Amino acid sequence: MKSSEIREKYLRFFEEKGCRRFPSSSLIPDDPSLLLTVAGMVQFKPYFLQQKQLEAPYIGATTAQKCVRTNDIDIIGTTGRHLSFFEMLGNFSFGAYFKDEMCAWAYEFSTEVLGFEPERLYFSVYEKDLETIDIWKALGVPEDHIVIMGAEDNFWRAGPTGPCGPCSELYYDQGPSVGCGKPDCAPGCDCDRYIEFWNCVFTQYDGQEDGTLVPLPKKNIDTGMGLERVAALTQGVYTNYDSDILRGLITLGEELIGNAYGIDTKVDLSLRILADHARAVTFMIGDGILPSNEGRGYVLRRLLRRAVRHGHLQGIEGPFLGTFVDAVIQEMGSVYPEIVENESLIKRVVLAEEDRFGATLRQGQMYLDSALDTLQDNVLDGETAFVLHDTYGFPFEITAEVAHERGIEVDRSGFEAAMSVQRERARAARSDDAWGSYGGVFSHLLKQLGETIFVGYLEKSTSARIQALVVDGEVVDRVEEGMTADVILDRTPFYGEMGGQVGDTGKIANDCGAFEVRDAVIPEKGLRVQRGLVTAGYLTVGDEILASIDVMFRNRVSRNHTATHILHWALREVLGDHVKQAGSLVAADRLRFDFTHFEAMTPEQIARVELIVNEKIMDASPVTFYETSLDEARAAGVTALFGEKYGAHVRVLECGSYSRELCGGTHVANTAEIGFLKIVSEGSVGNNIRRIEAVTSYDALSYVNALQSELKDTAGLLHVSPSEVVERTARDLEELRVFKEEARRLQQATARREVADVLAGAETLDIGYPVILLTISDIESNELRSIWDIVKERMEVPGALVLAARTVDGKAALLAAGSKEAIDAGFDASALIKQIAPLIDGSGGGKPAMAQAGGTAVSRLPEALDAAREKLTAQAGL
Repeated sequence: MKSSEIREKYLRFFEEKGCRRFPSSSLIPDDPSLLLTVAGMVQFKPYFLQQKQLEAPYIGATTAQKCVRTNDIDIIGTTGRHLSFFEMLGNFSFGAYFKDEMCAWAYEFSTEVLGFEPERLYFSVYEKDLETIDIWKALGVPEDHIVIMGAEDNFWRAGPTGPCGPCSELYYDQGPSVGCGKPDCAPGCDCDRYIEFWNCVFTQYDGQEDGTLVPLPKKNIDTGMGLERVAALTQGVYTNYDSDILRGLITLGEELIGNAYGIDTKVDLSLRILADHARAVTFMIGDGILPSNEGRGYVLRRLLRRAVRHGHLQGIEGPFLGTFVDAVIQEMGSVYPEIVENESLIKRVVLAEEDRFGATLRQGQMYLDSALDTLQDNVLDGETAFVLHDTYGFPFEITAEVAHERGIEVDRSGFEAAMSVQRERARAARSDDAWGSYGGVFSHLLKQLGETIFVGYLEKSTSARIQALVVDGEVVDRVEEGMTADVILDRTPFYGEMGGQVGDTGKIANDCGAFEVRDAVIPEKGLRVQRGLVTAGYLTVGDEILASIDVMFRNRVSRNHTATHILHWALREVLGDHVKQAGSLVAADRLRFDFTHFEAMTPEQIARVELIVNEKIMDASPVTFYETSLDEARAAGVTALFGEKYGAHVRVLECGSYSRELCGGTHVANTAEIGFLKIVSEGSVGNNIRRIEAVTSYDALSYVNALQSELKDTAGLLHVSPSEVVERTARDLEELRVFKEEARRLQQATARREVADVLAGAETLDIGYPVILLTISDIESNELRSIWDIVKERMEVPGALVLAARTVDGKAALLAAGSKEAIDAGFDASALIKQIAPLIDGSGGGKPAMAQAGGTAVSRLPEALDAAREKLTAQAGL
């Protein structure tokens, strides 16, 4: 049974039981406590917390959820079970059905749909969950196939307190031939005989601080089945990597490297990593994650680089990951259309990272060579090996192999210690618990009050009732003049900050008090909060009030928001379809638009984009909206913003006949209201991400007027007309360049005379070649190297120089330099500088031919020069 068949059979099975089929949510979770979507239940947390309800007649939900887990990236590929990307099949109940139904359906699906032989199935149960034990027995499961386990294995908790409950796991016995052979081998053993393929969590308690378990009023079901594991079992193979989708990618890898899978363990490791990581990076980029040095972007970069490194390790030359991306999209694009829609971008990002990492690998080799060259003994420290692994992508084994060729060992224990520290730091920085953090004041208010009605698309003010007041995270009944607070209304015209658009400002007032709204936010999806200051009187919960937005502020924001959509369209017209929105800020006074692109825009491209945008503004096209389902919008070709997450129902923005995008923000009614747009800047904000900043309407006029004023002032200073400023400035700059060049020549001539004077009294050390020991004062730091050039010209016999200098800024500086003849005789500027630099409380380095150091202890410069004399004399055996 193919993976695609299993996926569809699972979803259809639970649909027929009364569950609603939901699409997979993004790998970027709504939950800020999570780095990535790690389980199927992530999108259903609001349902589990009773913040949202399933509409009739559904009794539950079912999904095939794409997931990424990367707590231990280095393990992936070393076993047949661990994957970074996987699909989790799940079904969920929020109080409508519980253990009896779930166990019966799990048994039915496993035996009748998947065709598993009942005698191969085992069921783990929490030791105190007698109810589930009886249910499995009633379904015909033999007692010796029910495995009793403790709380550590079979009792799930969201945290120290809160939702919790027992779980029951389903195992498949692959037979003794794939087991460890131990007499006590049973479900839960680390070997591959008993494979857990389905976990059913029965969330039925509310855990208290004192350890007691209070029954929940509504008992929940949360299940997860690994599609890849089930595919392997139904296809009669023993690892995830031998199942159809992953085996197809491994076959592609075999073709690229020219080696077969299953013969050499090192080759197998690389092929597994290529297959697994190719899926992960394709889906991560497709969901809006881009390579960076932090957060989920760093996870993506590590996966990309690990895949590239293993490709190179197996002899693949040049970029190759795009071939894997093609295969993933062909195999899975019909189920996950976002990877098809973003195919061009995915391949461009992957190619850019491959090119960039190729250079990094070369830098890593140079770093390793340098580290080995400067060793004082025959052991490379573990910290250096870790830097090579973490920064340059060198696995420990490659570092050890290169070192071994030079008779050097590597401190593995030090490396493992550094790796352990990194893992703990990574775990502390994020949570892979699907529940993450839950609760909080706004979460409870949403559950208690329900969603806020937003009327701001059509109404600028509305009467409303205060439902809750929050001060410093605590719910209060009353706020008074001078207090800052959060106000929750039953209905509101205030647009809450979302999708890059800033929140509205305005006023809330009644006869008793007034409240200045300084920001509007959405701390929980569906709950809109007005933040600000009580400026007069008091407000209490239950008050009827009038809520009014600042119309001028809203209009300015709306102009900029509509302009971002036109700008996005224009960028794609000029630069290509790979351009995707990667972030934005829509404020009242400016807009900021981040987009995917792989090089700086040329001035001509910027001018072309600006012209196209203003042409569309002046076309005076109507701006309209309509609501539809996400599926219908996709089918109609509406652009979904890159990385954005959408619900089942969406709002479509249309600017004329050219731009159609999903957007829930506020906009003008006609493009002419924008006035005009002026691009202020274009630059990089990260690898593959560019940023345009622009202004519109009155702010654009103010910007242009300010530039014009500066131009007039500049023209006045130059005594020319504004149209002649560029020509006059260019002429003046050329004259200045000539003056500077002449000054430099005079300065060099003076320096040569000064150095000649100083050299007359300098000490010359004869150690088989001449070494000049020179002290000089009041010199620019960047002139130190030129001293060596002058000294070298004046030396009758090629030798070396050790220079101690007090710079014009009062710092200490050292320079050592030597001719080829001196180096052949044993002179090493880099080694010498490293030895004497600490004497001036400094550090430095370089190469054997030249090295420098800087420090703060000017008074110890003579001491440093004396030390250089001693070391050179001792080295020469004098």
